[in-house]
Amino acid sequence: MELDWATTHGMLVAYHANQHPDVTAVQTNYGTRTFAELNANANRICRLLTSNGIGPGDSVAVVLKNRPEFIDVLAATQRSGIRFTPINFHLKGEEIGYIVDNCEAKAFFADADLGPAIAEATNDAPKATLKIVVGGSTAGFDDYDDSIAPFDGDDIEDAALGGTMLYTSGTTGRPKGVYRKDRVPIAPIWDESEPAAFSPGVSKALCTGPAYHAAPLLIDIVRPLWSGAGIVMMDRWEAEETLRLIEEHKITHSHMVATMFHRLLQLPEESKARYDLSSLAYIIHGAAPCPVHVKQAMIEWFGPIIWEYYAATEGGGGFLVGSEEWLTKPGTVGKPGPEFDNKILDDDGNEVATGEIGTIYMRAPQQGRFEYYKDSEKTGGSYRGDYFTLGDMGYFDEDGYLFLTGRTAELIISGGVNIYPQEVDSEILKHEAVLDVCTIGVPNDEWGEEVRSVVQLQPGIEPSDALSEELIAWAKERLANFKCPRSIDYVDELPRSAAGKIQRRVVRAPYWDS
Repeated sequence: MELDWATTHGMLVAYHANQHPDVTAVQTNYGTRTFAELNANANRICRLLTSNGIGPGDSVAVVLKNRPEFIDVLAATQRSGIRFTPINFHLKGEEIGYIVDNCEAKAFFADADLGPAIAEATNDAPKATLKIVVGGSTAGFDDYDDSIAPFDGDDIEDAALGGTMLYTSGTTGRPKGVYRKDRVPIAPIWDESEPAAFSPGVSKALCTGPAYHAAPLLIDIVRPLWSGAGIVMMDRWEAEETLRLIEEHKITHSHMVATMFHRLLQLPEESKARYDLSSLAYIIHGAAPCPVHVKQAMIEWFGPIIWEYYAATEGGGGFLVGSEEWLTKPGTVGKPGPEFDNKILDDDGNEVATGEIGTIYMRAPQQGRFEYYKDSEKTGGSYRGDYFTLGDMGYFDEDGYLFLTGRTAELIISGGVNIYPQEVDSEILKHEAVLDVCTIGVPNDEWGEEVRSVVQLQPGIEPSDALSEELIAWAKERLANFKCPRSIDYVDELPRSAAGKIQRRVVRAPYWDS
């Protein structure tokens, strides 16, 4: 078939099915797909949707684990002009139902493993008249395999460019869909001069996170598949299992977050040495700040193949930095190219001086500019003219490199002084007893807030007053005293989002409930 990715990137799967039909496109704990099988299922789903009156401009929602059916539906929507909304499968039924209804889904594909939650979700989503269950049975849902079996798997005619609408978790209120009226096709990455270039039929990407999240969806699924690379999807992330899969499948590309780096480095030396990682060519990370010492150790171990980005589901930014460049500016998230326009502003909207901390604003792209679906107020509140912000704080150095310091929602104000908890976390995390840490502000009658660090200890280490004193002293050796925790609390495990970010607001909430 003739390749025309610029018209409809969803048909790239069909192109690769024609070029190398028997190459494994998707491998999961729930089954596999060759490119030919994936393409045929995508065509069957297109015809299933059409037979139910669902087509270009309509919406389909999925709440599925990292399984091949997720990819089947994704590939189908992207060639049929349909808006694809993946949903966090950790949500409760009512929360899932809100998104299915809010995105105006006419079809809903759900994982049987979620049990009553998916049945509850449909109570709040009357527009979803086509309900399909995967991997089991649920009352009111049709079986996935039985539903697509009657339809032809040959390529559809009149393909149309589909889109995705992901929902941001936000810090308050309901999640919002990031909607774009103008759809921008995603090109394959074949140019060998690109660090992330794929070799069709040869390269393999490891999907370490949940497919519904923006970064794994784009970096570990869409870009590899559209480029003709196979993907291996982890059902649940584990450090040593990651190394095993890299060796077994000769993984070349993967996306990770800082927490994964930290956990990988915590593995025993014999575990690190057990696996052959020589196939790796490109590891990219983002989603949360990475402590400098952690990243330095990863580069020493994996080599200069680690890249870092700073971006948003909403678009914009353009921050990307490779290992060698990063080592000259430890801690930076990069320096954008000339085609990007970013500013750091104070609370009054004025640009701050070099080296001064402020709120980061990015110029929204002219094509594919986002809005929050059915929420003009939130959309307006995120923009200053052509620029938008996620509330992240940082500064540009004298060479134009961006350094992140935290988020406005996480800012601690003690005695009128601003304290950025990520800076505290980065130092305490260096202590050998600490597995993870989340620094927050807690109420203080005199100062408004005081600094407290909530610590998850390494296995086998028990909390004690002596250890708390040691950790506070450790921080004071490395930070100005006003930034240091005045007390330490201990937890068995810190809460994290599916993207790997510590949920600082969740840690903070119990201290402020009263």
